[in-house]
Amino acid sequence: MQARHHPIARDAMAYVLAGGRGSRLAELTDRRAKPAVHFGGKARIIDFALSNALNSGIRRIGVATQYKAHSLIRHLQRGWNFFRTERNESFDILPASQRVSESQWYEGTADAVFQNIDIIEAYAPEYMVLLAGDHIYKMDYEIMLQQHVDSGADVTVGCLEVPREEASGFGVMHVDEHDVITAFIEKPHDPPAIPGQPDMALASMGIYVFRTRFLIEELRRDAATAGSGRDFGGDIIPHIVRHGRAVAHRFSSSCVRAESEREPYWRDVGTIDAYWQANIDLTDVVPSLDMYENSWPLWTHSEVTPPAKFVHNEDGRRGSATSSLIAGGCIISGSALDRSLLFSGVRTNSFSSVTESVVLPGCVVGRGARLHRCVVDSGVIIPQGLVVGEHPGEDGQRFRQTESGVCLITQAMIDRLAD
Repeated sequence: MQARHHPIARDAMAYVLAGGRGSRLAELTDRRAKPAVHFGGKARIIDFALSNALNSGIRRIGVATQYKAHSLIRHLQRGWNFFRTERNESFDILPASQRVSESQWYEGTADAVFQNIDIIEAYAPEYMVLLAGDHIYKMDYEIMLQQHVDSGADVTVGCLEVPREEASGFGVMHVDEHDVITAFIEKPHDPPAIPGQPDMALASMGIYVFRTRFLIEELRRDAATAGSGRDFGGDIIPHIVRHGRAVAHRFSSSCVRAESEREPYWRDVGTIDAYWQANIDLTDVVPSLDMYENSWPLWTHSEVTPPAKFVHNEDGRRGSATSSLIAGGCIISGSALDRSLLFSGVRTNSFSSVTESVVLPGCVVGRGARLHRCVVDSGVIIPQGLVVGEHPGEDGQRFRQTESGVCLITQAMIDRLAD
């Protein structure tokens, strides 16, 4: 083999699977796919996988979209349009467009790649890094690519080390002492332990590395197999485990951490509670995820907004925020914020309060309103004097309330209050 004088990522293409419905996020995904949901004050969920690819040195990226994709596609067009073909870079948005059959959309994650084989072959990458577009984490894919080459694997599967009692909701890898995968079990009742770590299990992150030629052969084989679900986790990976060589890659060996981050950070923000908690955690003095670390930047669409503004300084009517993240274009007018996260263009009016809440772009909090432990969808107009989060029984009748008491508020819910 000819010696390689550059990072393996230069010879790789990242392919992001971003077509998921995200139904557990309820009304937050009524108008947008889960990867397009806002996160962290400025970004969208998909920006984490894309930023990881870019920061890892990968310069060819494809994004497969399907479910309610307009918001996602618009974001990608605005925020990820800086790739240049003359630098051998590419960024392709690949919506389900019946390219194989006039009646066939993407039937599964593997089919979402299979239907675009001709596009992949035209770029001729040596390696493919397949990514889920709906998780929050920082990871150097170059390290995973290097392991894939060194181990001689047919597929390398990114894995989280999780407590066994929490692993039942994942696809779990049964591995030997060399992390070669001997079985792939989807959501097992009794997850197999990691050798030497009886209380831990290896859960799939939905990240896979292949040599492109091998991947295409497997996709074509799977497409010709009657009864296949056309899915990586359900079909492709189990087949390779049985007939080839599959190796686990531990996230702890390639996660990117700032000095302040004590543990590897990975979150599936697929429920209202998990989404609320991950955003609110960012308001901690030392958050588990450091958004201020510049060595591994989070790339996104940067809106042109004026600075956040705080006005009025009277007793009971003071524009203030403590332990909060406030994006550009916000006006905090005589209201008090605590442990909250406001996206761009939010306005909170006099005598109102927002505590432990996540408020998406373009919302208005009316005069005298009080919000506690809420997620407010984008563009919602909170009426004057509305109180949410202080009367659980009443809140559950008016809004979507989780078991932990977090309330999701949409404009349709507000409109029903006037009926």
